[in-house]
Amino acid sequence: MSDCWQSQGDALSCPSSSEAPAKRILIVDDSGIVRRTIRRGLERSGYVVCGEAADGVEAITKARELKPDLVVMDLVMPGTNGIEATSVIKSTMPRLQIIAFTMFEALAKSLTSKLAIASVVSKPEGLTKLVECIQSVLGPSKSGP
Repeated sequence: MSDCWQSQGDALSCPSSSEAPAKRILIVDDSGIVRRTIRRGLERSGYVVCGEAADGVEAITKARELKPDLVVMDLVMPGTNGIEATSVIKSTMPRLQIIAFTMFEALAKSLTSKLAIASVVSKPEGLTKLVECIQSVLGPSKSGP
């Protein structure tokens, strides 16, 4: 896949002012190694990681508390999974952008309309593709790479 996949009808926003605040991102994945890897990549690209969550319940709580600009959401996690968490988050925070970063790309794409997921990135495509998708959804980071 050469580009990240975006659901139909999503408007992309790119801040025009260099004074726009840094974009804040919440990372949700049950693997601590994956969360740390994503955090390092996003911070190197100029984004602010405002929090991390290891499961869906924690994701819901942190999204409400931290009010991030975007959530990077793994879909398959023990307990409350990313699909359930995304549904709850979008019901209370409908404007919050969520990117599914998952091994189950076909499942995620089939749920994009129902869950209003902004984009889907397959984990095998890697961190570079994830950052590109975040840039397409949020616009460039305040400080840039």
